[in-house]
Order: sequence, then C-alpha cells, then structure tokens
Amino acid sequence: MADAYGFVGFQNHLRYGEQERVLRLIPGMAKAEFLQFGQIHRNTFINSPKILNETLQTRQDAMLFFAGQITGVEGYVESVATGWLAGINAVRTLRGQDLATAPRTSAIGALCRYVSNVETKNFQPVNITFGLLEPLPEELRKKHKRKRERHEVQVERALQEWDEWLPRLGLRTSSHRLNCSNMTRGVLSPS
Repeated sequence: MADAYGFVGFQNHLRYGEQERVLRLIPGMAKAEFLQFGQIHRNTFINSPKILNETLQTRQDAMLFFAGQITGVEGYVESVATGWLAGINAVRTLRGQDLATAPRTSAIGALCRYVSNVETKNFQPVNITFGLLEPLPEELRKKHKRKRERHEVQVERALQEWDEWLPRLGLRTSSHRLNCSNMTRGVLSPS
C-alpha cells in the first residue's frame, strides 16, 4: 500500500489553507496529511497574433516556424496537431511549395486562425472548443436547434473539408472515419 497519493490535474487558484479545508470535506480525507497542495503553472508562450501566420510561420522569418504550447494552444492533441502542420509547412518551404493553411472549419484550422489573428490586448492560450470553429450558416443553425446536432454538423463539415484538403497537399485521407457523436462527446468541449 502506498504512503502517498498525488492529485493529477489539481491546478487551482485557492490558497493552501482553503485547499486543505475543501479537501477535508471529501469523505475519508478529514484526517489526511497533505504533503503538497496544488498550484497554477503557466506555460511560456509567445504573442502569436503579432508573430505568426496561420501557417505557423513567423511573419518576419520565412524559415522559422513555431508549434505546440509556445504558440498559445493548450493541450497535448492541440500541440501535436500544430506540430504536424508546422512540420508540413517547413518541408513545403524547403521545397519551394506554397504553404498549407488548414481548413477553417477544422480544429487545427480554427486554432491556427485564433493564435495568429485574435485581436486582444492580452493574448492567452486556448484549447479547441466549438466556439473557435467557423459558425454554421444561419439556415443550418435554424434547421438544427439542438446544440449537439449543430456540433455534429460542424464535425461532419470539418471532416469533409479535411478529406478534400489532404490530397491537395499530396497526403492521403484516412479511410477510417470516427463517429461524429463520439467526437462531439470526447474531443471538443462546448464553448
């Protein structure tokens, strides 16, 4: 039996005394010894809207690309996705090819558009949410009243555009399609 257990993902803004008080409210924790309390960690990130294009190439040096958390995307999947796109574009630059901009309806496209174009005085990192995706046209919003239905339509539209975009880059599309309802439940969170 272990002597100590760790809370994963327990970053918070509470003072240590308040964390202890709240944790002791959990059944079985009233007499626990706390070795360390949670604290906020901040990832270092650049001011991407001033520095990057949607291709993740810097505005001032065509040979320099950024990806991952340093660009202001949060999350492992988001970081890997931007790394993939930056890598594709670095190769395209070396080959003298036009750079790829992910479809604006896709999660990668929405994130890259956000981090490179958001107009704010205080740029902050962000995870992908449906709120970053291109909104549905008015007629589709009226047709699909329920949020889940609208999200499923957004995912289907993104997958269709993604499948049309990849071959233009010389890449194959995946023959395996995920069920949209699974994607809307697990991959993207409502805004």
